[in-house]
Amino acid sequence: MIRFLSSQRFLAAYSGVLTVLFLLTVLSGFARVGPKTTFDEITVHRINIVEPDGTIRMVLTNKASAPGAYIKNKEYAHPSRKSAGLLFFDDEGTEDGGLIYGVSKDAHGNATDNNVHISFDQYMQDQIFTVDAGREAGKQYSLLTMGERGDYSIVEVLEANERISKLPEEQRKTEWTKFRATHPGDSTRVMVGRDTDGSAILKLKDAEGHDRIALRVTADGTPEMQFLDAEGKVISELPGSAGNSPSRP
Repeated sequence: MIRFLSSQRFLAAYSGVLTVLFLLTVLSGFARVGPKTTFDEITVHRINIVEPDGTIRMVLTNKASAPGAYIKNKEYAHPSRKSAGLLFFDDEGTEDGGLIYGVSKDAHGNATDNNVHISFDQYMQDQIFTVDAGREAGKQYSLLTMGERGDYSIVEVLEANERISKLPEEQRKTEWTKFRATHPGDSTRVMVGRDTDGSAILKLKDAEGHDRIALRVTADGTPEMQFLDAEGKVISELPGSAGNSPSRP
């Protein structure tokens, strides 16, 4: 018996059994749901939250690591995205809203303009509800905007942008005009808030984005209400009547 226990065959078998038992112990340990990890503080450049199949659902990012535009879990270039923030994505991995904040600086590093922006997007389209606040050209503003988008995919906009951005600068405006002529339906319908001129405003617009009813309390406290035609001319107003005088911008 002693000779058998000390034989190489027994030692090999014994070693193999121990190895199997060790692997089973390790694997069962991974399979068990252990306690959640708690951090007092964590420093990162970007956090991606994804579904088990890898579909992106949320991104928390700094400015340098900001992602492109995701459409059905495919990332497209988004050169103008230069802000830190939190982005949301739908079940298909398509961006459908977010919160971003940015500051523009001059050559000396001094802050000039700033903006905080919250938006929610139409399915497979761009934003239709936004909240913006900040400073532009030294003037403060805070606006809530509601709009609508045409019946076409945002992928068409991304593809057009990639094509048009490669053209000479003098041709780009013409090409975008052509694109919008064949892709109608984008317009702002409601705008309410504090404008850069210090006035409190409510603007109701038609399907083409033209002001049709404008309520305003100017910076000095003067109240105004205007009714406009599709060309932007005032057809009546309170107080008084304005005839066909042009509306304010």
